[in-house]
Amino acid sequence: MALTMLTIPTALKAEHEKLHAELSAATKLPGKTGQAAKQVAVALHEHFLSEEEFAMPPLALLAPIAEGRVTSEMRSVIPLTDRLKAELPRMLSEHEAIIQALDALGEAAKTEGHAEVSRFVEALATHAQTEEQVLYPAAVMVGEFLKLKFPALQDDPVSAAATQRSLPPD
Repeated sequence: MALTMLTIPTALKAEHEKLHAELSAATKLPGKTGQAAKQVAVALHEHFLSEEEFAMPPLALLAPIAEGRVTSEMRSVIPLTDRLKAELPRMLSEHEAIIQALDALGEAAKTEGHAEVSRFVEALATHAQTEEQVLYPAAVMVGEFLKLKFPALQDDPVSAAATQRSLPPD
């Protein structure tokens, strides 16, 4: 399974798209709500790109792993999970900045009577918690599991290729 074949689970992709669409609509509102939404968009943009680049694709392997359909080709995800591990402090710091921007958006939405934006603020805050408590750890665990499952393949690409040929079918 090449890295290019990893797709973000459809439920997560749909949730990201919905949140993005709701935020985009909020940025078009007049007054402080629209301005605050634009600040959330700035805080969120690079973060969403990072998530879709290396935090979410490993989650595509959860179901096959849980079903026992593990192949050595899945190891190709390890660079992504290692990157997530390395960049996790930055990702969590970005969440803090996003939550601060969301707090300002929530206040503006409440003051200006934009109930739909208040609901968006709650949804995005919950989404960030889900990522921190479930999705990021699950993505990291995919890589850690694969490292344990295929330890001989970790260090030397030449011996990895030889070992891969000698492994029984998965």
